[in-house]
Amino acid sequence: MSTQLLIGGRFYSASSPDATAMAVSDGTVVWLGAEQPGRALHPDAEIVDLDGAFVAPAFVDPHVHVTALGLKLTGLDLSAARSLAHCLGLLREFAEAHPDGAVLGDGWDETTWPEGRPPTVAEIDAAAGAGQHVYLSRVDAHSAVASSALLDTLRGLAATDGFTRGEPVRAAAHHLVRTAALAELSRAQRDRARTAALDHAAARGVVAVHECAGPEIAGRNDVRELLEFEHGVEVRAYWGEAVRSAEQARALIEELGVHALGGDLFVDGSFGSHTAWLRAPYADEIGCGRGYLDADAISDHVRACTVAGIQAGFHVIGDAAMDAVVAGVERVAAELGGPAVAALGHRVEHAALIDGEHIPQLAPWGVYASVPPGFDA
Repeated sequence: MSTQLLIGGRFYSASSPDATAMAVSDGTVVWLGAEQPGRALHPDAEIVDLDGAFVAPAFVDPHVHVTALGLKLTGLDLSAARSLAHCLGLLREFAEAHPDGAVLGDGWDETTWPEGRPPTVAEIDAAAGAGQHVYLSRVDAHSAVASSALLDTLRGLAATDGFTRGEPVRAAAHHLVRTAALAELSRAQRDRARTAALDHAAARGVVAVHECAGPEIAGRNDVRELLEFEHGVEVRAYWGEAVRSAEQARALIEELGVHALGGDLFVDGSFGSHTAWLRAPYADEIGCGRGYLDADAISDHVRACTVAGIQAGFHVIGDAAMDAVVAGVERVAAELGGPAVAALGHRVEHAALIDGEHIPQLAPWGVYASVPPGFDA
């Protein structure tokens, strides 16, 4: 057993606030206290002088899209755009500086702009130049605007759900456009993005991330490459693809090497793109959004994963979407028993409109609500 004795630091400990040494054996903290007793108890330990540094438990980020975050950090970040004109100006500057390859941008939010609307295809074409492939994801990542050159590469797009000429692509149409845009990246670009994202996490005290991957997010190759990628930050991969049997669930885990079948398995979309599934219609949009999985599909997935001993999970934003999840999990709990379901720690991601009726229903079934702090803001 290899032991290190860390001395001269400030250690997070509720029971020993004045501790000045910590012993770590094979990655496990085995002792915490004053320096001299520590030296006596661990005479053969490697001594590491922290020179007053503060040591605390690290963070785990339970909902990340690593490659997408890295592309934002290394590419065109539109979150700072103060207006539509500013957004188009940032696009123009980036396209001029990067004439080769597709332009991928992220983070625009028309609700903060004085113009109050997203860019049009014609405006993107004019800013980036004719023939340039451009994909600009909205801040919620559930819709995007794209150049005509990129849209024209996709046959049958006009007949796809979520496509309305002249408007941002949403739902299935958005998934098609995003897939086409990401396909233009090289392995080197993807790895550079992953390095940037995981370095960004490590610099903020994050030692592990939960990658919420899926066929409609970045695809099979991305999650395989990410799990092969070497970095000090640990990656736990979730795969958002619905299954109907335990055999299918186990096969997916084995095929992809992922750890669970959840994360962004879409029950619905998002508020900003008007695809969150609501009980009542939107005030500024016709209809109640989109429901991608009904209670039947949800119960099939939870049942299959529970029988296979695999953690399941769903992307859930709207109250109607949460209603469907509650109904689906309830069926499985009635069939297999609440303890069997609770043992797996199934998750609902975001849970933006979880209410007082949902919480006491989900809690006995051991369902976790994984709520990113940004959603609270």
